Amino acid sequence: MESEHRGPRRNGWTFLTNHARVLIAIARDPGIRLRDIAVECGLTERTVQAIVTDLEADGYLSRTRDGRRNRYVVASGARFRHPAEADHEIAGLLAYLTGPLTTPTSPSAPAAEVAAEVAAEVANDTPGQV
Repeated sequence: MESEHRGPRRNGWTFLTNHARVLIAIARDPGIRLRDIAVECGLTERTVQAIVTDLEADGYLSRTRDGRRNRYVVASGARFRHPAEADHEIAGLLAYLTGPLTTPTSPSAPAAEVAAEVAAEVANDTPGQV
């Protein structure tokens, strides 16, 4: 199939990166095992472990031991890395894709408001500014 923009259509790309998918899985279930994330995201355990290490090193989540398991906390207030979105918190996207974050502290009011606006627009299927 031809694309009007670039010739032959490329298959296999997605809107969310593997890092985003792993973070979403953790936001949905803070006690999730790496092997379960791997299955859910279609990745190897080793890849998931490297991604969790990246996310932890960059302050997007923290990890604590809970018996023999890890428990994760997504950092409220963390912002997107790319300069085009750096003024937005990831909490809005996570709330949209997973529901409210399950962390000891709730996301900041602006992020929660943005998430609520996005969810309302999707529910109403009406365009708007976010």
